[in-house]
Amino acid sequence: MHSQYLDDTGRPDRLSGGVAMIPITTPMGNFRVWTKRVGNNPDVKLLLLHGGPGATHEYFEAADGYLPAAAIEYYYYDQLGSAYSDQPDAPDLWDLDRFVDEVEQVRTALGLDRDNFFLLGHSWGGILATEYALRHQRHLKGLVISNMMFSCRAYNDYAEQVLMPAMDQSALTEIKGFEARGDTANPRYMELLMDQHYVHHVLRMPVEEWPNPVTRAFDHLNQAVYVPMQGPSELGLSGSLLDWDRTGDLQRIAVPTLVIGAQHDTMDPAHMKAMASRFPKGRYLYCPNGSHMAMYDDQETYFGGLIDFLADPVLGSQ
Repeated sequence: MHSQYLDDTGRPDRLSGGVAMIPITTPMGNFRVWTKRVGNNPDVKLLLLHGGPGATHEYFEAADGYLPAAAIEYYYYDQLGSAYSDQPDAPDLWDLDRFVDEVEQVRTALGLDRDNFFLLGHSWGGILATEYALRHQRHLKGLVISNMMFSCRAYNDYAEQVLMPAMDQSALTEIKGFEARGDTANPRYMELLMDQHYVHHVLRMPVEEWPNPVTRAFDHLNQAVYVPMQGPSELGLSGSLLDWDRTGDLQRIAVPTLVIGAQHDTMDPAHMKAMASRFPKGRYLYCPNGSHMAMYDDQETYFGGLIDFLADPVLGSQ
C-alpha cells in the first residue's frame, strides 16, 4: 500500500498537481485509489475508466492534446489493483460488482453529480461504465462506451469468426499452442501476438512507434487482476467476465450515451453501431481508421466526436 498517502480523516488526500488519493471501503478492508484532475469546468467533468482489467490511466494521456483546449475538466483514475493505486493481494476484490461500488465511492469523493458528471469507459472500462449506469444513472449527465461490445461471448465469436481467420494460420496455431500449454509468459507468444494481432487490431502503428503512454500502460498491467477477469488469452475472453451480456438491458439507460467503435478494432464495429440504437438517447461515433486504441490511431475522429458529445450530449441522439 502507498502508506505515504494515508491519513485518519477518511477524506481524499489532496496532493500537488491535481492528484488526490481517494479512500475506498471494500469487504477486504480500506484502501486508496489514485486520481488526477485536469482543468476546471463546473458543467463538464469527465471521469475516465481504463481498460484491462488491471491496466492504468496512462494510455488516456492522449486526452491532454485535445480536452484542455475544449475547456473540459477530466479525471485520470487508476482502479484498485492498478499501478498508481493500492495493489492488495486479495483475489476476492477482483469482482465486477465491487468495482462498480468503487466507482460510486470515487464519484462521491470527487463531488461529481448529474449536473456535470460524464463517465467514459474504454474496453473493460466500458463494461464497468455500463454496469455503473444501470445502477447509478441518476448521478450521470452522460455516458460514453468506447471500444467495448456489450456481450463478452459475442466478442469471442467476432474473434473466432472474423479476426482469427484473417491471421496467418500457422502463427495462429502456434499462438493457440502456447495458450493450451499455459505458456503465455513465453516471449515468443507476445512476439507472435504483436506481429499478428496487436499492430493490426490494438494499435495500428509499428510497435517501435507506440506512444510512451501506451507502452507504460502495458508495462504496468497487473496480471493478478487481468488474468482472473479477462483470462490468459489475448484472442478472446475466458475469465470471470465471460458471461457478461447487457445487450438486452441497454434500453434501461436513459441518459445520453455515446458509443465509439472502430473499423479495425478487436470489437465488432457493426455490433457497436447496432447497440447504440438501443439506448433511448444513444448515438454512434465511428472511427474508420481506428483500432482498439482509436484515441491514438484515429485521434481527430475520436476526440472530435467525444468533444462534440460533451458539448451537447442530446444533439444528434437517436
